[in-house]
Amino acid sequence: MTVGQLYQLFQSHPLVTTDSRRVLPGAMFFALKGENFDGNRFAVSALSAGAACAVVDDPAVVADERFILTGDVLKTLQDLAAYHRRNLNLPIVAITGTNGKTTTKELIAAILAKKYRVGYTRENLNNHIGVPLTLLSMTPETEIGIVEMGANHPGEIDFLCRIANPDFGLITNVGKAHLEGFGSFEGVLKTKSELYRYLEEKGGTIFINGENPILRAAAGEGLEKVWYGKGEDGLVCGEATGSLPFLGVKARIGHAGMTVETLLAGGYNLENVLAAMAVGSYFQVSPEEIKSAVEGYIPSNNRSQWISTGSNEIIMDAYNANPGSMTASIRNFLEIPHLRKLFILGDMLELGAASKEEHQRIVNLLAENVKEGVWLTGTSFDATSRPPGFLSFPETTSLADYIRANPPSESLILIKGSRGMQLEKLVSLLS
Repeated sequence: MTVGQLYQLFQSHPLVTTDSRRVLPGAMFFALKGENFDGNRFAVSALSAGAACAVVDDPAVVADERFILTGDVLKTLQDLAAYHRRNLNLPIVAITGTNGKTTTKELIAAILAKKYRVGYTRENLNNHIGVPLTLLSMTPETEIGIVEMGANHPGEIDFLCRIANPDFGLITNVGKAHLEGFGSFEGVLKTKSELYRYLEEKGGTIFINGENPILRAAAGEGLEKVWYGKGEDGLVCGEATGSLPFLGVKARIGHAGMTVETLLAGGYNLENVLAAMAVGSYFQVSPEEIKSAVEGYIPSNNRSQWISTGSNEIIMDAYNANPGSMTASIRNFLEIPHLRKLFILGDMLELGAASKEEHQRIVNLLAENVKEGVWLTGTSFDATSRPPGFLSFPETTSLADYIRANPPSESLILIKGSRGMQLEKLVSLLS
C-alpha cells in the first residue's frame, strides 16, 4: 500500500493510536516496536477493541484485510504524517531548545487559542514518534499548529523538520544537556540550529531573544527575525518585577504596556513568557487577550509548579534537569526569603563525560551559599565532595525512607532533578 492509499484510509479513520490499551472505535493502530516491546503482538487486541485497521510489519500476524503489512511501521507512521502535513493548509510553529521549550509551547498554545483553533504537542511528545502523532492529530479545522521538537543526537531536529515542515521556528536557548548523544555543547548548538537552517532554506521566520548572543550568531543574516527580550527594540520586551513566589512581568507589546502576574514559579521563566507573547502578537492576538492567557496558565506535570501541602510549600520542577536549568532554579530559590528552606536535588542524567564535573559544580554553588538543608540523591551527586551538612543518598528510594523517618515541616522545598530520578514520588511524603 502506498502512502497515498494509506492517507485515503486515514481520511476515513482520522484517529491514530500506538497503544492497544487506548484504542478508540474506528482508530488506526500502528504496531510500533521498541527494545522491550513489539506492537505486532497486540494488533489483534487493538482490532478487538474497535480499531478499524492495524498497521504491522510482521507477516506472521496478518490474518485478514484489516491488517496492513508494511516494511517498517515507524517509517510508515512518519511518512503518513509528512503526507498529512503537506495537505494541511496552516502555519506551523516549531519549538526546540535546551530549557523551557515545553512551558513555552504551552504558553503559546494558551495565547493562540484566544483567537484560533490550535493543534499542538501534548505533554512532551516531541520525538520521532511524538511529532508524527502531533501532526496526525491536526484536522482540516485546525488553524495553526505548534510542534515541540526534542533531540538527543545530531541530525534529529533536521529530521523532524522534514516531517513537520514548519513555517516558523523558536529556539528557547542552548545549554549542556544530553551530552552523551551530542558529545559537546557545540554538538547541542549545531543540532538545535538545524531548525534555523531548515527555515533559512525554506524562507521561514524565527522568533529570537535579542539578548542571547549564541542564538544571534547561530541565526546568521539570512532569516526573517521577530525579536523579543529585555531590550527596547523587539516586538515584545519586558522585565521581571518579582518572582517571590510567582513571576511578575512588566511588558510592552508594540505600544501597549502591561503588567502580567503569572502562576509560574521562578524568574527564569521570563524568557519563556516573552517568547510566547511575541508569537501571540505576531499572529495578531490582542495585548489584552495575551495578558489573560498568560495569567490564566496553570503549570502542571512537575514544571515550575508551586504545591502547597499540609506541612510544606514545594516548588516542583523535576520533569527535567541539566546544568543550566539546575543553576537557574537554585539561584532563584536562594533569592526567596524563608526561614526553613530545603533543597532536594536529583542527578542530572545523560551528561556523559561531563557528569562528574557538572554535578560537583552544582554542589560547589550550593556550598557557597548554604551550610545545610541540602538533600541530594543519585549516584552522580553521591560521588561528589560535599560539606558535612549536606545529606546524600545513592537512589531516590533511600531518600524516601529518610523522609518517612525525618519528615520536614513548615519548610519551603525546591525539588529539582531529571525525570528518570522519579522525584515526584517524594511529594506525598512531604505532606
